[in-house]
Amino acid sequence: MFKAKVLFIGPNESGKTVLANFLSDTADVGGEYKPTQGVRILEFESQAEGSHDNDKCDVELWDCSGDFKLETCWPAIIKDSSSVVIIFNPNVPSHLKEIETWYSMFISSQGLQESQCLLIAHHKPGSAVEDGRLPLASHLGRLPLINSNLEEEPEDVKQAFCKYLGSVVKTMSESREREEMSIIT
Repeated sequence: MFKAKVLFIGPNESGKTVLANFLSDTADVGGEYKPTQGVRILEFESQAEGSHDNDKCDVELWDCSGDFKLETCWPAIIKDSSSVVIIFNPNVPSHLKEIETWYSMFISSQGLQESQCLLIAHHKPGSAVEDGRLPLASHLGRLPLINSNLEEEPEDVKQAFCKYLGSVVKTMSESREREEMSIIT
């Protein structure tokens, strides 16, 4: 069984903890906002849709604080990560700009493949969900994007995340096979 270290990163108050709790079946999804202090690590098993035989996957989900004062901790958080998920609130204009910084710090600096990255536009309860395209920078526009609305379509969010996990597991599996072949030859 594969073990995937998944980082949830992004601006403050974007919904990272709510999504982490929901996807890991950890706790109720509502409640008042409490900023994450440093990082929370949630471990759970999930279906990895689209991977070889739709394998189960052990997920180590790192729910990271959106506070830039913790920037010195980021190298330790990034170490051995399998994937990075940038979560943002599309109704907050500054988030659209800030996710570019998160991208450069966590994705482009690590050389992760696009299949190991995901954007989640998390819509808070009661906010309007626009079907139009988001004004994302071109490099962000190439990443897969999930619109998350836990009030109206919670199972769609969970299914899309499992499908994303499948692509991460497939990438990890292919990488492991290439590594094994290089040792053999």
